[in-house]
Amino acid sequence: MTCFIFAGVESSFAGQLQKNTWELGPELSYIEYNEPDVMKEKGWMYGIAGSYIYHQKLMLMAEGRFSYGKLDYSSPISSTVDDIDNYIVEFRGLGGYDFTVSESSVLTPYIGVGYRYLNDDSSMKVTSNGARGYERESNYLYSPVGVKFISDLKDGWSMGAMAEYDIFWWGEQESHLSDVSPGFNDLKNHQTSGYGLRGSVELQKKVKSVAFAVEPFIRYWNIKESDHDDLTWYGIKIGEAWEPKNHSTEYGINLVVRF
Repeated sequence: MTCFIFAGVESSFAGQLQKNTWELGPELSYIEYNEPDVMKEKGWMYGIAGSYIYHQKLMLMAEGRFSYGKLDYSSPISSTVDDIDNYIVEFRGLGGYDFTVSESSVLTPYIGVGYRYLNDDSSMKVTSNGARGYERESNYLYSPVGVKFISDLKDGWSMGAMAEYDIFWWGEQESHLSDVSPGFNDLKNHQTSGYGLRGSVELQKKVKSVAFAVEPFIRYWNIKESDHDDLTWYGIKIGEAWEPKNHSTEYGINLVVRF
């Protein structure tokens, strides 16, 4: 019954949504990564994001982003080290449907698939108590499930919001312990449990065929402990190693140009 009501509302604003839209712009964020009682990393990230969106009641979207920064590490075990190179690459494909909820507002529920890669490389670093760092590679495969809302404010202005839950399907953490010593093996730990959350608000101004938007956002991941992998020293098993449970929070702002 609700869907029937949505579909029956006529909206001039919904009709003004561009059939094909490209987006591009820089983003600035601050990220905090935490493995409770083990370690923390935090710092600023600088990136760029872009996307293509198709609207004709059906909504299809392909988006990607790249972000880079130098993060500071601290641990009760291995002490501290600063300026660790980190970068994130993320790709997402989304599909949804535009429901007209008033003469000036559109609601778009969506679902999709996403891939996130994080490289955290301290292989050339030594902490303040002499511990050697190593390169870590993080891979997440997940499904975004969310809703977007946009409302016309007249005179070319509009506002929007987005809320999303990310279903975590699979993760792989590769730890290059051979960077510490050639005797150690590199580890691959698989993760199967966790979730993500993200949200944003947006203010947009359209000038002729180009729109400019400011979008504060937050992204959160909560991942459970991984499976265990054998830790070896020159091929001899000396124990087991795993990726501890962890959570990360990234909050920042996007500056977007749409055309």
